Amino acid sequence: MTDGPAPAEKPAPASPRPAKQRPTFVMLAGVLAIVGALAAGYYFAMRPVTLRVAVGPANSDDLKVVQALTQAFNNQQRSQVRLRPIQTDGAAASANLLGEGKADIAIIRGDLEVPKNAQAVATLRKNVVVLWVPPAPKTKGKKAAPKIAKIAQLSGRRVGVVGRTPANVNLLKVILAQYGVDPAKVEIIQFPANEAADAIRNQKADAYLAAGPVNSKITADAIAASTRDGGTPKFLAIDLADAIAQNHPAYEASEIPAGTFGAAPDKPEEEVKTISFSHHIVARKGVSESTVAAFTRQLFAIRQTLKTEFPLAAKIETPDTDKDATIPVHPGAAAFVDGEEKTFLDRYSDFIWWGLMGLSAMGSAGAWFAGYLKKDERSLNTSQRDRLLEMLTAARGSDSMDELDQMQSEADAILRDTLVCFEHGAIEDGTLTAFNIAIEQFHNAVADRKALLMNMPQNLQRASAQFRAAGIA
Repeated sequence: MTDGPAPAEKPAPASPRPAKQRPTFVMLAGVLAIVGALAAGYYFAMRPVTLRVAVGPANSDDLKVVQALTQAFNNQQRSQVRLRPIQTDGAAASANLLGEGKADIAIIRGDLEVPKNAQAVATLRKNVVVLWVPPAPKTKGKKAAPKIAKIAQLSGRRVGVVGRTPANVNLLKVILAQYGVDPAKVEIIQFPANEAADAIRNQKADAYLAAGPVNSKITADAIAASTRDGGTPKFLAIDLADAIAQNHPAYEASEIPAGTFGAAPDKPEEEVKTISFSHHIVARKGVSESTVAAFTRQLFAIRQTLKTEFPLAAKIETPDTDKDATIPVHPGAAAFVDGEEKTFLDRYSDFIWWGLMGLSAMGSAGAWFAGYLKKDERSLNTSQRDRLLEMLTAARGSDSMDELDQMQSEADAILRDTLVCFEHGAIEDGTLTAFNIAIEQFHNAVADRKALLMNMPQNLQRASAQFRAAGIA
């Protein structure tokens, strides 16, 4: 018995794919990788971006407009930008969120401190300042004229400010200071917008200030509440509006057209000079140019469809693109306004080009490195080919069948190693063809020599071998 079955020869490994097919597969894999990379880049570049919008206060027109824009953007096909409103207590709080990086877009007042990282995208609306004095109640059956006819006469009086925002109080102080009225000598009383009409009817103040759009319902209702006993309010002109605008760039000189707040009689009876300021849509400086450009494009494309429900949306204007603008324009908004918005290829063509160049360079470097790693196999194959040629010469002069068999076994091993080198890509087709010619010649030489030795008498074989050995010695 034996310890086990007789050891069998190790089976030859399964032949890999032909070397000619490898470059094709490598090229196909490279093309697929490039196409996949481009497709992934296009997907990530064009997928919708959600922008956080800080806006307030609650129930304000600004918040309603942003909510309408949010719904319109979400319903838009192929929308590149979507909105997520963040409700705040007012424009100042919205500006703070933007400055802290907690919002991407914010609705702010132009006369408040603008965050350093804010850049203009659009002008949401313009607000005018309205200062008026209610008519004095009738005494002894006669209509009394208002005792206050000019802003300079507000010293020592009570001035009611419509709205709870401190910004309107600061606005009043700016106006008083321009007229030389010490704000400390004026009693300033603030009323919530929904309580302004009642306060006016109850004569809580001698004069009132409101700031809002020309068609503001809040301002119109407050002025309507000022009408009593057939008397109409006296509108105070801010005739130093140009000087205020010069000293405070956030404000502009403006006019309130006659009859803006009602007719029969017109309120006001004639055009009144005043100052105005804007509510801006601003973007955080870190938001990409392409995203802001897409937002601006969608904003101006959708505003006309919203004007029926929200007339305020139709008032949205493009930002000031001048270099000396109070709020610098965002490059993305400027690109839209100037018609220089970049397409996908415009934005990423350089990256695509350099990516292809980089892949090409990497491919060349990889091919060189692969060739460098196979140089030892090529050197070994060259030495084996030289050995085959030596055996070819030796086979033609051999007088020993055993020696011929030994050389043939060595040739088979060389053949096996050469085929492995070819499969690994270490040698080319031309080298393999030359090797096939050499191996064929060797086998022919061995076959011819064996036939000659088999037909030669034994004594001649021994004599020839002795003679050859003596000659070699």
